[in-house]
This record gives sequence, structure tokens and C-alpha cells, in this order.
Amino acid sequence: MTELTYPQMPENSLVVLIGPSGAGKTTIANTWPASQVLSLDALRETVSDDAGDQDATGDAVDALHLLLEARMRRRLFTVIDATNVTRAAREPLIAAAKRHDMLPIALMVATPGMVCVDRQSARPANRRVPEEVVIRQRQDMVNSQRRGLNSEGFIEVAYSESLYQMLPFLERLSERRQADLGLDNGDGLGDLLLPRRVFGPEILPLWRWKDGSNIAGGDRVAEIRLGQMYLTLALRTDVDGEGDIGFDVMVPCPHDDECTGYAWVPAYSVTCLFRALNGDLDDDEDIVCTVHGPNSDDDPDGRADLEEQALEAIRG
Repeated sequence: MTELTYPQMPENSLVVLIGPSGAGKTTIANTWPASQVLSLDALRETVSDDAGDQDATGDAVDALHLLLEARMRRRLFTVIDATNVTRAAREPLIAAAKRHDMLPIALMVATPGMVCVDRQSARPANRRVPEEVVIRQRQDMVNSQRRGLNSEGFIEVAYSESLYQMLPFLERLSERRQADLGLDNGDGLGDLLLPRRVFGPEILPLWRWKDGSNIAGGDRVAEIRLGQMYLTLALRTDVDGEGDIGFDVMVPCPHDDECTGYAWVPAYSVTCLFRALNGDLDDDEDIVCTVHGPNSDDDPDGRADLEEQALEAIRG
């Protein structure tokens, strides 16, 4: 058997994590590419919209077995992220691996019981496992080890402390970052790098720079659009007078019934964008209003039409 360290871990392996709730299994599982990990919690959320819905566990287990069979049939390296502390839970996993001549490997995550219990307090209420359940899960794990996991069909029993997973994990993160920056001889994210850093990668498909727009006093303008709704943003390159960079989002002008223009509000995160579109920022006392109304004297370039479009989008 090849030594169980990176990069020698066999590619035709099924790695079954074994440990109680709170042991750190998901942290370890996440050091492998997401496509290689089958997580019971994630599948429970997929079938019920709630990762903590224990009533959905049966359906989630069925989905896990179905996906596992497909991956084993393709002889793909796979990690099972679940407690797997009982023989009954492990048997169908081993059987799926052996049907397709894959190598079942038990990976023990032997975190002290009270550490697992203490970690529950930091979890959302629907994800907390009672102390007595955690202690029982750990005892089941210990009992399984004493009886011998090899006798169940595992060809190797390893411990999480023995893995060299940080190297490949950081390697993948480094490659992703190099690609984002265009340092891999690719185009990278280019001028989308800053929006990704501030608002997250999910916003990028909605993002369009509106070069040529003068609605922001000469600063670069962007638009986030989905269907009929959109937000207008301005890239500020000297927020604090010392060269700091940030974004403002356009909202209706508050506090002044005679104001027919708009206000620019700092947007520090995607939460600010949500609040802007939802109208939660309209009455924020900290808004500094920049007025360019259709009847004002400072509209020589016909900016009112652009502003009115933005306001309509903000109001939905």
C-alpha cells in the first residue's frame, strides 16, 4: 500500500472520514477540491433547504449513496464527509468502493470529545448537536477502532494528523489567485478584481462597467443588472483624500421632499447593495446627498435622464 501522504495518496481511493460532530471533518474535507467531496450536511441542505434538518437525513443519505455509486463507477477519488461512526453507516460505502475496485480508506478524526462539545456552541442553533449525542458518537468511533476497521474491509486506517494536505490546499489557492491576477499568463479578472474583492465572486456575472458615463462626476461608473432591476455604482479612487479606493451606490435622495435627484452612499459589501436595492438605505442619516435634479442648473450634459433611469431601477 502506498504511504498515505500527498502526493502519494492513491487516486482510486474512497476516503471515509470518521469522527463525531465538531471533530473538524469538514475542515479537513475542504482541503480537497469541492468536486471530490460528498458532504452529508450539504446534501441534507440540498434536499430540505436546511442542513440541520435531521428529518431530511434519510433522503440525504440516499442522495449520497447515489452520487457515490456514480463516482465509484467512474473510478474517481472521493471523500465522504459525515460522522460515519457506526458500522452500519460505513458498510454501504465500502461495498460501493469494492464493486468498482476502488480502495476504501478510513480516515479517523480523533478530536477530544470535550473539544467537539465546545465547538457546538459556535454553531447555528439548527446545527448544534446535543452533548450526549457527541459523546456517544465519539465512543462509537473508539469502539469501531478497537474492533478493527480493517476487518470491515478498509485497506488502510489513517489519522488526520498524518496527512500532508496543507501543501496541495495552498497550491490550489495559489493557482486560483495567480489566475485572478493574470500572473499565469492569462487575462485574469483584470478590472473585475476589485469588485470581486469587495462584493464577492457571485456578483461578477451581473457586473458591467459603463465607461463614458459622467453621472458620477468623472469617476468610473458600473452597473449591476439582473432582469429589470439594477443598481448604479461609482468607483471612488480618493475616498479619504489619501488615495483610498472604494465604491458608492446610488440611492434616492433622502430627507428633502424637494430633492428630485439622488444620493451616493458608501457600499462596503454586498450587504450594502442589498440594503440599497431594498430601500433600507434611503433614510440613513449618514447619507451625504449629491443632488443633480432635472431642473437644476448643473445638468448641462443631460444627466437627468441617466439619473432617472437609475432611480427607477433602485425603486424596482
